[in-house]
Amino acid sequence: MESQAELLVSKDLLSDLERRFFWWEPVGSEPRSPARILAQAMSFAGFDEILRFERELGPDLLVDVMLSAQPGWIDARSWEFWRGRLMRATGRVVPLEAPTRSFDA
Repeated sequence: MESQAELLVSKDLLSDLERRFFWWEPVGSEPRSPARILAQAMSFAGFDEILRFERELGPDLLVDVMLSAQPGWIDARSWEFWRGRLMRATGRVVPLEAPTRSFDA
């Protein structure tokens, strides 16, 4: 089943973002998911790109990316930036902190 990001984001945009924001090869044989690519771009985008994401993708899709993010996909500083911006734009609830890894000893 395709995610909302796969349905709503052009392959050209995803390809461009992956080329610009990933400097390592994917792990394993599976390609990176659209949500993973968008989350990485949300962490490293400049302000002009942020405005582009909001305009072209819409705030609801960006919230969906945040809510589906795995630990390490969006850094804490970017999470706080996007959280405030997108909660105000959508009225949706986004957790206070980005997902983190937990290790059981």
